[in-house]
Order: sequence, then structure tokens, then C-alpha cells
Amino acid sequence: MNSKVLGVVLLVAGLCLLAFGWNASDSVADSVSEGLTGRFTDKTMWFIIGGAILAAAGAVRLLTGRTARA
Repeated sequence: MNSKVLGVVLLVAGLCLLAFGWNASDSVADSVSEGLTGRFTDKTMWFIIGGAILAAAGAVRLLTGRTARA
């Protein structure tokens, strides 16, 4: 697979996970959990952390990746 294509796929997947995490943080259950414990739920945190890691990996892959030569 071309390095640029992989970078785009990782970046898009990461942004999608970040969006899911952002939406999950606005849910009623997460608001109650945050109000009582001061933290988001584990599921929300995994979405945000995973999305940030994938987005960063995709951006690095896009910026530093080499294209294949025929």
C-alpha cells in the first residue's frame, strides 16, 4: 500500500474516533460520571486517546512518507 494512502486512512480513522469520543463526552451518562468522579468514562477516554494516536500517526505518515516508485 502506498505510504500516502495509508497516512490518509490513519488520519481519517483517527478523526472519526475523535469525533465519536467528543460526541460520547456530551452524553448524559458521561456527564453524570464526570460530575461524580471528575473523569470521563473509560470508553470515551479510549475513543479520544485512540483517535489522537491514529490521527497523529496518519499526519506523520503523510508528512514523512515516501511514495513508491515504479
